[in-house]
Amino acid sequence: MRSDPATSAVPLRGLGGLLRSSEPVRAAPAPSAAALLLEEAADLLVVHLDFRAALRTCERAWQGLAEEPAGACLEVKCSLCVVGIQALAEMDRWQEVLSWVLRCYQVPEKLPPKVLELCVLLYSKMREPGAVLDTVSAWLQDADNQGLPEYRALAELHLQRVLLPLGCLSEAEELVAGSAVFSEKQRLDALQAISTARQQQKHGQSGSEETQKLNQEASPASLPFLYKLAQIFHRIRKAVASPLRRPPIHN
Repeated sequence: MRSDPATSAVPLRGLGGLLRSSEPVRAAPAPSAAALLLEEAADLLVVHLDFRAALRTCERAWQGLAEEPAGACLEVKCSLCVVGIQALAEMDRWQEVLSWVLRCYQVPEKLPPKVLELCVLLYSKMREPGAVLDTVSAWLQDADNQGLPEYRALAELHLQRVLLPLGCLSEAEELVAGSAVFSEKQRLDALQAISTARQQQKHGQSGSEETQKLNQEASPASLPFLYKLAQIFHRIRKAVASPLRRPPIHN
């Protein structure tokens, strides 16, 4: 059967952009073993509520990441940590979270902003902000991290959830004065909160309305414990949706 010349000249849409009928369609790259294990861990966490198995699956995926190019697995590695943090929290093993993520990233400065944020929120919620003090301080002092778009939010979180509750007022002042990421209004608000905390410290009081207000503003609405499971699952799926299988299309 002879093809219509006009038809064969019409470009066809396929993976990678416009293709002519004479060009082969490129297949999507196969998902990595770690990405597949991430999806399995997410299913175990959210669907089956098998937190122990989800954690084990994350750890298996870590081993496979060593064999993959570093730049290709950053999102998968971060998402594995998010799943692992939630699994540990659900098993009431939250005290292990920081050491667990540091096993993956080796040094605090290399922690992804999202992972560090979850650690601060968790330990703050459990009234143990001192556990993350050194880790967050090291991350904020790293020159490479200071250029990240998430830097200001993490600096604010560190101030509100760690330094002020611990009464580390000199460190809080140094952070506010030494960082150019704060707007003038944020700087003034932070200095006011520090001043109020210092006055209360002198009078032997703990906490302050200003600090509590800042903490409430910093708390994501998605926290029942860390984040709602559905929202975590959505973030995980979004992070790995492109290389993983897509749902079948039914006619």
